[in-house]
Amino acid sequence: MQRGSDGNARLTAASGAVLFLLLAAEGVTILSIRPLLSPHVFIGMLLVPPVLLKLGSTGWRFVRYYSGSSEYRAKGPPLLPLRLLAPVVVASTLAVFASGIALLALGPGRGLGLVLGVHKASFVVWLAATAVHVLAYVRHVPRLTVADWRAGADGVDGSVARRAVLAAAVVAGAILAVATVRYAAPWTHWGGTGDH
Repeated sequence: MQRGSDGNARLTAASGAVLFLLLAAEGVTILSIRPLLSPHVFIGMLLVPPVLLKLGSTGWRFVRYYSGSSEYRAKGPPLLPLRLLAPVVVASTLAVFASGIALLALGPGRGLGLVLGVHKASFVVWLAATAVHVLAYVRHVPRLTVADWRAGADGVDGSVARRAVLAAAVVAGAILAVATVRYAAPWTHWGGTGDH
């Protein structure tokens, strides 16, 4: 028996656990952004592939549920408040990362007020929405995350593939972070405010 919805839940939880740890590290850099700007950029870029993986796994559940998959329908939808919050989490996540990447690509200089403002404002919205999201799901994450690491078959195919996809996302993030962290250098000498 394949139990794809269980495998999807495990991948979502495992990617969420990785994100939780990386986002905690990113949060530390925000406490003193100017001297920690390079680590902030490095971790931010490292986060991109795991964030895309999490959005992909949750998006897959959404598509399968609303397209009428009996397996996903049997599991039921998230609670209504969490369904209403989901677009805010997704939109603010995309806005934070897109604006952060845009800031790196553009570099410091004139005319960045809008992009920097979007980065700061979307961060505030993202922080509030994601905090609620994390609190709602955190109790399920440990059980689902370790399930693919236990010995013995439990009827859920794909544990090796899920571990490989998660590892690939982290490795891709590390490669991206190493390749782009140099773009933080111009910002360390910028005269504007870089604080969130």
